[in-house]
Amino acid sequence: MDFNFFMNDVVRQARDEIKAAGYTELTTPEEVDAVLNEKGTTLVMVNSVCGCAGGIARPAAAHAIHYDKRPDRLVTVFAGQDKEATAQARSFFTGYPPSSPSFALIKDGQVQAMVERHEIEGHHPMSVVEHLQTLFDQYCEEV
Repeated sequence: MDFNFFMNDVVRQARDEIKAAGYTELTTPEEVDAVLNEKGTTLVMVNSVCGCAGGIARPAAAHAIHYDKRPDRLVTVFAGQDKEATAQARSFFTGYPPSSPSFALIKDGQVQAMVERHEIEGHHPMSVVEHLQTLFDQYCEEV
């Protein structure tokens, strides 16, 4: 089996899964700046190919948004794939080390909260959903 062929398939599936959940993929630093500097709230899912992204973070990302309060925008960057876009997104996450998978809740261009890898890996997807929804209650408006 060709490793690159295999990894391209894994990456494509990871991209497709989060986009199907309603997240817009940001692949350039310019796209990141344009979206994260908008007024309102944005949930950024830092995607990756690791098992905790596929088994916990992406399912949590898909389910958390079915809630009375949620961010104005849902976006994703792909760590290890779209490196410049991910680096630009991380420049908004002041005070937090790089972490993937992870979630950042941005409001009016400023990070309000993070759900880092150590809060995802080894946890049940529903606990991550509950964590995200607690942040939505705190920072987002009812839809």
